[in-house]
Amino acid sequence: MIAPALAGCTAAVPMTAAADANDAACAQVTVHLPETVGPDNSPFERRETDAQATGAWGTPTQVLLRCGVEAPAVSDLPCYPVSGVDWLADQDADDPDTFVFTTYGRTPAVQVIVSAEAGSTALFDLADAVGYLPNDGRGCVGVDDLPGTEATPSS
Repeated sequence: MIAPALAGCTAAVPMTAAADANDAACAQVTVHLPETVGPDNSPFERRETDAQATGAWGTPTQVLLRCGVEAPAVSDLPCYPVSGVDWLADQDADDPDTFVFTTYGRTPAVQVIVSAEAGSTALFDLADAVGYLPNDGRGCVGVDDLPGTEATPSS
């Protein structure tokens, strides 16, 4: 039975650990990462990586995760709450089919890079693991949350 032996020989996905990858909270994220992420009809399988506090899914790779990146300050990027985790969304300037999501209000922060094929569904799958990061109380705000704006009473 040679097939199972060959399946274990897949090379690790080369990645670079984030500056604070050795934070204990990142260890909690890493041990709780799911085995699959992405669309229910064809999820991407988790792959081995060669850097601390990282994760990768799909062959070719469709989703990359790094824990320990610098927590973003207030930003004008769109912010989306997904299953209790707030994410700032950005598009990769070099590849319009790639999106970069960074947790907001959690330190250390997590960065997730997803292909258009994986889409934001991966964020739902990663929310449980990322939820182990301490929440600093900051979160996505809407226009109604800005100082000087008052909610109009409904009639």
